[in-house]
Amino acid sequence: MTAHEIDFHIYGEEMQFVEIELDPQEAVVAEAGSFMMMDSGIKMDTIFGDGSNQTSGVLGKLFSAGKRLLTGESLFMTAFLNVESGKKKVSFAAPYPGKIVPIDLTNYQGKFICQKDAFLCAAKGVSVGIEFSKRLGRGLFGGEGFIMQKLEGDGMAFVHAGGTLSRKELAPGEVLKVDTGCIVGFTQEVDYDIEFVGGIRNTVFGGEGLFFASLRGPGVVYIQSLPFSRLAGRVLAAAPRAGGKDKGEGSVLGGIGDLLDGDNRF
Repeated sequence: MTAHEIDFHIYGEEMQFVEIELDPQEAVVAEAGSFMMMDSGIKMDTIFGDGSNQTSGVLGKLFSAGKRLLTGESLFMTAFLNVESGKKKVSFAAPYPGKIVPIDLTNYQGKFICQKDAFLCAAKGVSVGIEFSKRLGRGLFGGEGFIMQKLEGDGMAFVHAGGTLSRKELAPGEVLKVDTGCIVGFTQEVDYDIEFVGGIRNTVFGGEGLFFASLRGPGVVYIQSLPFSRLAGRVLAAAPRAGGKDKGEGSVLGGIGDLLDGDNRF
């Protein structure tokens, strides 16, 4: 094992958090902003990249950290190390409603590919890198662009999926067609490409976009029911308009109700 071997427990339903138990000198790395709580005796340290390139010198560390800029993430990650003699616990929270997915990389030949903002935390030693798309169509229209994240190593990693999670095991040659934003991640054997929806009515009036993802087995695919982009779009659509007035959504009176709510100024 090159990655630290950690124990964990996931709590909650809609808004989950993962509690990781660290033996002495065990550590976990996490994205900035995911930390929730920890026991006394755990040392928190900000590091370049994922901390998996500790023997490659300054240039190697800078290159490892710089790759994260291409995925839209920070140059830095946070490491949590148990510096005492007993077991200690540290917890990380999901950024929005959904499920935390534990990924044991030893079950997936040491590599798992996921969308850019899915990674939550991992055992120290797991490499968090980038995966370039070799297909122009996938890069331009795949929703995730040319670049996705790849998790490599032999330890545990945790990714977040919005809404309800679906895990699909694809047989050789089996094809699953998915909305591009609903992909959480997949194993390295899965062949991922983009297909045009087709049809004038589907294209103009369908409301589902021009393309969907085509995933061909064998391999394992994780699908989310609520991508963050979809959640943000719904929140933005329901937000009050300029001047503090909303659409009166859910009210029989609609806009007339604004005159009766007692908060409007004339």
